[in-house]
Formats: sequence, structure tokens, C-alpha cells
Amino acid sequence: MLYPENIGEQISIDETAFTNGDLYTIVTNKSAKGKKGALIAIVKGTKSNDVIKILNKIPEKVRFSVKEITLDLAGSMNLIAKKSFPYASKVIDRFHVQKLAFDGVQEIRIRHRWEAIDNENKIIQQARKEKTSYNLKIFDNGETPKQLLARSRYLLFKDETKWTDNQKERAKILFKNYPDIKLSYELSQKLSWVYQNTDNKTYALSRLAKWHEEVRQANFKTFNTISKTIELNYRDILNYFDNRSTNASAESFNAKIKGFRTQLRGVRKVDFFMFRLQKLFA
Repeated sequence: MLYPENIGEQISIDETAFTNGDLYTIVTNKSAKGKKGALIAIVKGTKSNDVIKILNKIPEKVRFSVKEITLDLAGSMNLIAKKSFPYASKVIDRFHVQKLAFDGVQEIRIRHRWEAIDNENKIIQQARKEKTSYNLKIFDNGETPKQLLARSRYLLFKDETKWTDNQKERAKILFKNYPDIKLSYELSQKLSWVYQNTDNKTYALSRLAKWHEEVRQANFKTFNTISKTIELNYRDILNYFDNRSTNASAESFNAKIKGFRTQLRGVRKVDFFMFRLQKLFA
């Protein structure tokens, strides 16, 4: 599906699944705000060559008029944007970058949780073998290490100013007993702070450089990988600070598609589903 007449100066590109995990690449016009005229293209699959072949059917004059395109960190999306909209400034969505840091924190938490589960199993197994009672470690809030680590998941996504009283108590115990989780949480929040409190590319670059140094000193393998990813894509990441554009419009459009899919209890006929999208958004 291709609608060149819907192209605007600011567009988004993303991927979503209609049915059975089949992915489609979707290009939308930001100015339409998810309403009629929002849909520019839907292409089956995410292979860059296939998508580029379809998008390049749009006249060059129209494609070259695009000034900005927001996308995620996927290499295929970057190539599509580069080849099909060569004069557009590529902006990597800030939330995809922040999600990498949040996932890094969760990876460390999960590793400790598996260790806690394994340790608890060993204590129970040993007690049964010796036919004695067992005593598990209980923290001041009444939680075992396994429970503490499981229930800390959501607070690690939030700024500490938004924690509830229970979460504050849990975080205090968590950070005291697992200092590496505390350090990784602080690194993820500092990256968010760069986005929230910077409106200039130059300042953003210097603050990211400082963040990279803190990551290097922390010496977490996961965060070193995140840091390298940011370094390799820093130009497109810094473009965010020009207009503070995000891929939220594309994510919102994907949410609408998933809403229709839910109403229909799945997509039985893809052609009819595409027809509905065309009538509503193209």
C-alpha cells in the first residue's frame, strides 16, 4: 500500500505485526496526528531492499521534500531512511535509547534473582536431606531475596521521585544489598536526565561524553555495549535535540492497529484488514 500524496516534511517509520508474527514496515505522516492522511506506506516485511524498492516508486521530488524522519535503532530502518529519503535528517527515537539502559538494569536484577532462586533451592534441598528445618534470609520489609528482586522490577523503571513509600523502602534495602543494581540504576537515570534537561546539541554531546566515562568506570558489560551503540549512532541520536522529535506518532499508530486487531479477535483476512486501514488512515 502506497500513498505518496500523504507525505509531509516530518515522517516516521516503524514496524508492527498484523498476525502470526508477520512484520510489516509502516511509514506515517506526523502532521496527520494518526487521522486521515496519516498512512504513507505499508510494506510486508522489514527487509531494507524490499521496502526501499516500494518507497522509491514515490517520485524523487516528493521523497526529497521530507526534512525529518524518526526511527528506532534497527539498522534496516536506518538504511531505508538513508536510501529513500536522502535529504531528511534521521532522528533516532529517545525512548528506544533509554529502553536499552532500562533493559541493562533489568538484566543485572534478573541475574541476581536467578542466583537468589538457586541459593534458596540449595538451602531447602540441604534441609530436606538432613531432615531439619530451614531458615531463609528475611529483610526488614518481610521479603526474602528472591521476593525483593522480583518485586523491584517496576521501581527500577521509575524516577525515585515517583516511588511510593513501599517502593522507597524496598529500593533502600535493594541498593544496600546489591550495590551494582544501584549503580546501574543511577546510570540509566543519568541518561534520561540528559534527554530531559538538555535542549542544545553541544551540551548534549558533552553530557553524553561524561556519561560514557561513568559507564567505562562502572565496567558493566551490558552498559559498555549500550555505550558503544550510542557512540556508533551519536549523530542521529543528537538530531533529537533539534526539534525534540520522537517516534511516538508511529508507536501510537501501531497501538491503533493492535486495537483493531483485538476488536476483530485476530486478523483472519489480511486483505480486508488492510482495506480498513486504508479507508480510515489513507
